[in-house]
Amino acid sequence: MKKIFLILIFSNFLLSELVLEITQGTEDPYRVALVPFKGDKEISDTLNKVIQNNLVRSGEFKIFESEKLLSLPNNEEEIVFNDFKILNIDYLVMGEILTEGTNISAEYQVFDIKKGSKVRTSTVYGIPNKNRQLGHYISDGIYEEITGIKGIASTKILYVTQKEDFNLVIADADGANEQILLKSTEPIISPVWSPDSKKVAYVSFETGMAKVFIQDIASGKREIAIENSSQISSPSFSPDGKFLSLTMYQDGNAEIYILNLKNKNLTRLTNHYSIDTESSWSPRGSKILFTSGRSGSPQLYELELRRFNSRPKRLTFDGNYNAKGAYLPNNEGIVFVHRANTNFQIAIKYFDENFIRPLTEAQMDESPSISPNGNVIVYSITDEGMGLLSGVTLSGAKFRLPAKKGAVREPSWSGFLR
Repeated sequence: MKKIFLILIFSNFLLSELVLEITQGTEDPYRVALVPFKGDKEISDTLNKVIQNNLVRSGEFKIFESEKLLSLPNNEEEIVFNDFKILNIDYLVMGEILTEGTNISAEYQVFDIKKGSKVRTSTVYGIPNKNRQLGHYISDGIYEEITGIKGIASTKILYVTQKEDFNLVIADADGANEQILLKSTEPIISPVWSPDSKKVAYVSFETGMAKVFIQDIASGKREIAIENSSQISSPSFSPDGKFLSLTMYQDGNAEIYILNLKNKNLTRLTNHYSIDTESSWSPRGSKILFTSGRSGSPQLYELELRRFNSRPKRLTFDGNYNAKGAYLPNNEGIVFVHRANTNFQIAIKYFDENFIRPLTEAQMDESPSISPNGNVIVYSITDEGMGLLSGVTLSGAKFRLPAKKGAVREPSWSGFLR
C-alpha cells in the first residue's frame, strides 16, 4: 500500500486566521484537468473552486484549469484524449449540476487519459445551501479514484487557539464553518473526538484543576467525565465509544485508567512509581499505547487488554524521548513525538521495521494527529515563540499553517463523517 502523508486545513478564523503555505509539493504529482461543471454558474464556480483547492492542498495534485487546455469537451463524446496526452495530463474530471427545486446533486466522471477510458461515474447528493459540502464530497470521490485511498476533504478538525482567552474550535477540513465549542480564561488541552465524531473530550482547568469534559457538538451540552478530587488528563475514546482511557493522579502518581462511560466504573491499568500517561487505543480496541518513564526516559509502551495479567511491552528504543503516540488506523505502525539529541520531531515506526523514521526537521514539533484514512498527519510547531500548525507528506509535500493572530495548537482529526 502506498504510504503517504498529506495535510489539508483552514482558511480564515476570527482569532487565528490560519493561512496555508505549501512550501514544497510532491516531486511527481497527479496531473488532472478539471473542466468546469455544467449547470448553474454560481454553484459551478463554487464546486470548481472547492474541488481544485482540496486537491491542490493535498500536495499530491497539479490541476490544469480550462484556459490551459487544448480542448474543452462538453460531454464524453467530445473528448479528444490526444489533446490531454500532449500536456502529459493523467486524468480528466468533468461533471454536471442537477437541480430540482431546492435539491441539488452533481454527476461527475473521471477519465484515465493514458488508458483512454472512463474509470468513474458518480452522483453525489447535496444538502440545500451547502454547496461547499457538495464540493468536498466530490473531492473525496476524485481523490479515492485516483489514489486508491479514501478522501478526507469532508472531515473536520478540532484545535485550540489562544490569544487572550483559550478557545476550543471545530472547523471543516478546509477551514470553513468554524465553531467555537468552548471559550475559557483557563487552559484547554488534549482535545479528542469520539469514534462517531458527534462528541469531543478535552481537559479544562476551569475548576482549578485538570478535569476531563465530554461535550456534544450538536447541542453544546457537556459534563465532567468523572467527579472526584483527582487531577485527570489525556482522554482517549475506545473505538466503540463505550470507554475512555485517561490519566489520573488518584494516589499522587500518574497512572492509566479506563472509565466505563455508562456506569462510571474505573479500572486501573498501570501501577508503577514512574509516570504513565498519554494513552491511546489500537484500532480494534484490544491494546493501549501509552507514554511511561519507567525505563528512565519517556518511552512508548503497549498493553494487551484481553490478556490476563498482561505486562507493558516497550515499543521504542531509539532516542531519549518518545511520547504522545497513536496507532495508524490500519494498525501498520505508530506515530509519535521523537527526540534525538535536542530536537523534537514527529516520527513513525512501522511494526514490520526495527527502526524509527523521522518525518520532520524542526526543533519543537508536538501533538501529532492522524486522519481517519491513515495518510495525514497534522501537528503543532513552535516558531519564534508562536504556536503554529504544520504537516508533511512522505511523498515530499510540506506545509505550514501560520496564524496572523494568536497561537494555534493541539489539532485533532475527526473520523469519516459520510
